[in-house]
Amino acid sequence: MPTRYVDRPIPQISLADFDQRIDQITQDLIDAAENVGFFTLVDHDIPVAEIEAMFTTAERFFSLPDDVKATVPWNPNNVGWEKNSQVRPSTGQPDTKESYQLQFGENMTDLWMADTHLPGFQDSSLAFMRRVQGVSERLMRCFARGLGFPDDFFVQCHDVSRPIAQTTMRLLHYFALPEQSDGKTYHRAGAHADWDFLTLLFQKEGQSGLEICPGREVVTEFGIGDEWTKVEAKTGAIVCNIGDLLMSWSDDRFKSTFHRVKAPSQPGDYFGDRYSIAFFNQPCKDSLIQGPRKKYPLVTGEEFNTQAMKRNFAALQTKLKSMETAV
Repeated sequence: MPTRYVDRPIPQISLADFDQRIDQITQDLIDAAENVGFFTLVDHDIPVAEIEAMFTTAERFFSLPDDVKATVPWNPNNVGWEKNSQVRPSTGQPDTKESYQLQFGENMTDLWMADTHLPGFQDSSLAFMRRVQGVSERLMRCFARGLGFPDDFFVQCHDVSRPIAQTTMRLLHYFALPEQSDGKTYHRAGAHADWDFLTLLFQKEGQSGLEICPGREVVTEFGIGDEWTKVEAKTGAIVCNIGDLLMSWSDDRFKSTFHRVKAPSQPGDYFGDRYSIAFFNQPCKDSLIQGPRKKYPLVTGEEFNTQAMKRNFAALQTKLKSMETAV
């Protein structure tokens, strides 16, 4: 069935003169969080040259032989390299991609690519991660204000200087796909909602494919609609989406939106290698999570992630069983 597309305005929010404009920026962020779940950031103080340099570093990593990348394997702490292994409940099939997930804390022990293979990788990646964390913390101050928490409430809950920090930066490489059909079905990133607090996504100009589908009313709801909106890829802009964690923390006031990276299927689509960088703000393992109205039970950051993974796995099993029945 062909995709149904609709035009939706995606708010663009400037962070210029942040301290002087924090009230206006907070208002803009809250409006976007309540009504769309997605927005783009400009004037965020990360130069395009730094973003492009991080993309170059990511491409250097992905160009390494698989047996070298396998020296930093993915593990359940949400770190390390994986290839063609992430299966989405929406598709029941693996995404056609590879990724390398990086964190600040103790989960990265022995999982940084060695300088012998990629000189300076750890230092340059951490420097960029700290830059993005700085942007995230400005947004956290605004969301805390919008929910009636102290300004530094979410910043403290996501303190990346602590060993038990869980915030993750994911380097992504979607493989080039054949422009002429070979009879196979491909998924770059099947439809899903993120389970973090807030995702900041960097894309490369011209490497399109990101699409969004708003409409969830409660965080426990897994189903999605079928009307999608394309999100243009611009190297300097940061595309942000609310995650399930912030949706829960706001008692479902802010909307975590389903999104996907659609595989190209027609002339004009982008069939080449696609690179992106996603920064997932995750709370420290012992952070206590509950919204102002206490709609959901109090849980720790570690418990929230565990429950989200279990819910995702259960949905995947349901999808796989339905696929078996249909055969």
